[in-house]
Amino acid sequence: MSKKTTPAEEKYSSYELEVLAVVNALRKFRTYLMGNHFKIITDCSAFQRTMDKKDLVTRIARWALLLEEFDYEIVHRSGQRMQHVDALSRYPVAIITSDTLTARLKRAQQEDEYTQSLRSMIGSNNDSDFFDKNEILYKYVDGRELIVVPRDMQTEIIKLAHEKGHFSAAKTEGVVKQEFFIPNLNKQVQNVIVNCVPCILTNKKSGKKDGFLNPIPKEDVPLSTYPVDFIGPLPSTNKKYQHILTIVDAFTKFTWLYPVRSTSAEDALDKLKVQQKTFGNPKRIITDRGSAFTSKAFGDYCTNENIQHFQITTGVPRGNGQVERIHRTLIPVLTKLSIADSTKWFKFVDPLQRILNSTFNRSTKWSPFELLIGVTMRNKEDLHLRNLLMEEMMEELQEQRDELRQDAKKNIQKIQAENKRTYDRKCRNAPSYQRGDLVVIQRTQFGTGLKLSPRFLGPYRIVKVKPRNRYDLEKVGNHDGPKLTNSSADLMKFYSPG
Repeated sequence: MSKKTTPAEEKYSSYELEVLAVVNALRKFRTYLMGNHFKIITDCSAFQRTMDKKDLVTRIARWALLLEEFDYEIVHRSGQRMQHVDALSRYPVAIITSDTLTARLKRAQQEDEYTQSLRSMIGSNNDSDFFDKNEILYKYVDGRELIVVPRDMQTEIIKLAHEKGHFSAAKTEGVVKQEFFIPNLNKQVQNVIVNCVPCILTNKKSGKKDGFLNPIPKEDVPLSTYPVDFIGPLPSTNKKYQHILTIVDAFTKFTWLYPVRSTSAEDALDKLKVQQKTFGNPKRIITDRGSAFTSKAFGDYCTNENIQHFQITTGVPRGNGQVERIHRTLIPVLTKLSIADSTKWFKFVDPLQRILNSTFNRSTKWSPFELLIGVTMRNKEDLHLRNLLMEEMMEELQEQRDELRQDAKKNIQKIQAENKRTYDRKCRNAPSYQRGDLVVIQRTQFGTGLKLSPRFLGPYRIVKVKPRNRYDLEKVGNHDGPKLTNSSADLMKFYSPG
């Protein structure tokens, strides 16, 4: 048996680890050991004296009590006689050159022109590092005798080394160099790893992200574009509310928060219809690909109301960033306000909505209420002042409203440009994926039992190339993942097995 130590156990001394190994073994095989006399053979002399000590640290004393229920004797054996036990932790990783592999290398060398040309140099050049041994061509490298690998077997030898643990390029190269000589080894190792299916599915993408930020162009009027999403589940209230449907006006940043019982299409549509009664329909709605928004009922509603429905790419929440930012603010605030009773969060939603809409916005430089309505939201503190100024403001309202909106549009474009520059500094040009290319896509969900699953799913075939580095994909073969899906360039990489 073997067992990986926990982070806490890694801090134990070598003596404590020896005792822990015995304790774990006895727990594992307790059913077979109880009632039988057996020997514990160890190279740790300190452990042999454990039971004779009077004063033990608490942890060792607890383990010693566990050992009391067994009938055993401790036998010390020197480390030199325990090499078979230490093999797993001390044995160096290397290619085992079997008799079959050696015979194949010998035959391949005889048929390989490159190897034969090297062999012909042995007699004419006394300073050559190459030599024959048992009819196999070797080369001296740093005092070691390495088998010269013929061209036809070079990829096979590198794969054999790499697949012993799917090591990095440097580690794989080191393993090969223990027994073999292959010219341009680094380049060939890189090629093998790039085409290794388990590595394609498991290794993280390195370097900068693929693809630059593509801000969604904004209309210069309010109530044109609605980013929409659910937040939750939250603690159930007396009215069975567990979620909040958030609707944001992309231009003014005005936000509506609707407590709902579920994330169903029916609840989403009910609130959109409430919204429609006062503000009419937007030109377009932006959502993720949750079941409510991909349902036929939601699609039919958008079609009937002449609303464009944009669904962001799976695993790319920044595509609906405005509503995501609201949620990042909302959750901690609701948590603090309802700390006495988390089921009372519902009563704070309306005041929070009011505060959000009357607060200065960094992107527009105005409050959402001012941009949408044209006046500052009236509060108890400034109600009297607002009444006194109302007559003068009404004459300038229309002109001022137009000026505010133009100013807001410029500020939004400025912030978008700033965000784009910040994001693009961490990115590079996306690869040029084409229709029909085979790719793997990053796994975006790791549920129970999936922590050790490959990081990527595939292969998938690109069936449609869309704007902004987005792609529609279909599954190829039988493997985990949806049959049809979509992804973006920064969550994909080529599938090119050797």
